[in-house]
Amino acid sequence: MIIARSPLRISLGGGGTDLPSYYEKYGGFLLSAAINKYVYATVTRPFSEGIYLKYSNLEHVNTINEVKHPIIREALRELNLRTPQIEITTLADIPSGTGLGSSGSFTTALLKGLFAHYRKTIHPIDLAELACKIELEKLGEPIGKQDQYISAIGGITVFTFMPNGKVDWEPLNISTNTLHDLEDNLLLFFTGISRSASLILLEQNIRSKEQNTFMLQNLHYIKELGIQSRDALINGDTQLFGQLMHEHWIHKKSRSSGMSNEFINDVYEKARQNGAAGGKIVGAGGGGFLMFYANDKDKLRSAMAKLNLEEVRFKFDFEGSKVILS
Repeated sequence: MIIARSPLRISLGGGGTDLPSYYEKYGGFLLSAAINKYVYATVTRPFSEGIYLKYSNLEHVNTINEVKHPIIREALRELNLRTPQIEITTLADIPSGTGLGSSGSFTTALLKGLFAHYRKTIHPIDLAELACKIELEKLGEPIGKQDQYISAIGGITVFTFMPNGKVDWEPLNISTNTLHDLEDNLLLFFTGISRSASLILLEQNIRSKEQNTFMLQNLHYIKELGIQSRDALINGDTQLFGQLMHEHWIHKKSRSSGMSNEFINDVYEKARQNGAAGGKIVGAGGGGFLMFYANDKDKLRSAMAKLNLEEVRFKFDFEGSKVILS
């Protein structure tokens, strides 16, 4: 049996500029961090012929073309199996639809497990690119490349998305003190709302392709805030980073009416009144997790507990996609 895992992620700046509709014309910039919450994929060979799948549904089919799960189907096609006899089970620390990049983590964990099962190796960059090929090209999802890359590579990482499709990356050069500061004072709270990011990202895609002035100016500014966030963390100025998060959220939620709602806005304001320097919805918006940089984490935790928001504590992951049992 092979067990592979890929980390989920939080976006620290520049979110949304990793979509092809934007970076193919203007280039994208994004600061992302992998966290120690994971998606797992187990791969084994059953005694009976066929394809056995266990995720939120159960499948037992004889051919790849019969597989209903789109990512699993395309991943199996990529390995060009002639007579598949395989069992795949997937599970996650945190459910999908919560803004932590679970789809990209799912795809990279699945591919990592499949390659290991068939005694093949794959470099993290090749893993990220193959995951992007499946989700963006084969399945036509209106998403960016952040999730696949950060889950494959791990760490706190700076990504530059080139107009030609190339992705440059480097670890964020921060001090140990700044790293510990972020792990201590970045707090995640679940809004209780799970949602699909596709509709919000599709709207951004369409408006970017139409050269909508407001959308493009918004993304240009978000990209600049991402660069400023990187510089603030390199300089150890976490207070400025928190303020930039607030600025980021104000501009991010103006991109779409589905980005926020009355409940999220109320929670955000309550957080700002109770120890949060700044924050935002992680991911495309509409629900999932709110992330705050806290000046007073005890006061913030108390305020969020009174609103019945569950906190998910985390540390950063610096390993990326890996096989944990073979």
